Amino acid sequence: MSITCFIRYQIDPFQKEIFREYAEHWGRIIPRCGGHLIGYFLPDEGTNDIAWGLISFDSLAAYEAYRTRLKADDEGKQNFDFARKNKFILREERTFLRGVPNTLAQAAHAQAAIVG
Repeated sequence: MSITCFIRYQIDPFQKEIFREYAEHWGRIIPRCGGHLIGYFLPDEGTNDIAWGLISFDSLAAYEAYRTRLKADDEGKQNFDFARKNKFILREERTFLRGVPNTLAQAAHAQAAIVG
């Protein structure tokens, strides 16, 4: 994918499970509307009010077409309304990033322990 929309959410930490439900809905909606969903991530250790969503697109034009489809999608509209009604998202920021070639999805390589 050429461009990734990196969404940073500040959430109400007491409504983390409601955010989880919201994110799970996007798991169906985003791919249907043309986004390559990398995933949503909830806080676990450390800061308890920051969550992330990552969605990739072939281009900014593909992102714009996706946004148009998303706004017309009935389930998408319901999920936006769910967020507004429950007020678990306090702030949302979007940044568009390009991956650095030869650094994406590199698997770990186990190394033998050196015994001296």
